[in-house]
Amino acid sequence: MILNCVVVDDSAIQRLSIVKLIENNNHLNLIAEYSSALETKNGLNTHKVDLIFLDIEMPVLNGFELLDVLNNKPQIVFVTGKTEYAFKAFNYDATDYLQKPITRERFSQAVDKAVEQHKLKLDFNQEEGEHIFVKSNLKKRKVYIRDIKWIEALGDYVKLVTEDTSLVVLSTMKAFEHELPEGKFLRIHKSYIVNLDKVDRFNSKNVEVGAYEIPLSRNKKTQLVDALNSI
Repeated sequence: MILNCVVVDDSAIQRLSIVKLIENNNHLNLIAEYSSALETKNGLNTHKVDLIFLDIEMPVLNGFELLDVLNNKPQIVFVTGKTEYAFKAFNYDATDYLQKPITRERFSQAVDKAVEQHKLKLDFNQEEGEHIFVKSNLKKRKVYIRDIKWIEALGDYVKLVTEDTSLVVLSTMKAFEHELPEGKFLRIHKSYIVNLDKVDRFNSKNVEVGAYEIPLSRNKKTQLVDALNSI
């Protein structure tokens, strides 16, 4: 399996070192290299990318800020000279976190993780239905899209409520929103994302999903009506 990848680092020397590692790895195909987050954002609009080797400390937009503005986020392997960002990187569901200087062995381990993650995403069975994988209690869990009712913000975590259970996932709402299929979910409040197929009724203040009432932001009502009419 070959993953299309890009390298993002404001240092030409650091980019070159990563590019050499990529060229010597049979699982990677280098699509482009970028010197800034803004350049990367524009480039991803024209290229299909599976994996980004991403520096964190960059001018104008840092690596985390880049991820915040991406609509469809590929797998991320952070590449940095510092360890202090590791916990925050976990919030962005990073595939791996490499500290410079990087050995070929450690780089290969990160690539192997990315390949396995990609295989999981391709593990799509039409009979079972569309699904995503979420990390809860340090384990990857398969969750079917059709079973998700809503997602609720809980500080540094989100609570994923399904037909059968609820899972607490270490993630920001914005990051988790990017993992959901477009057109099937809507963020109706700063603290809630709802599965449009599960909406039974709504008014100017609340959305009802079964017996539960979820708050609806005033400025989201029109967007909700349009989204429901589109499904």
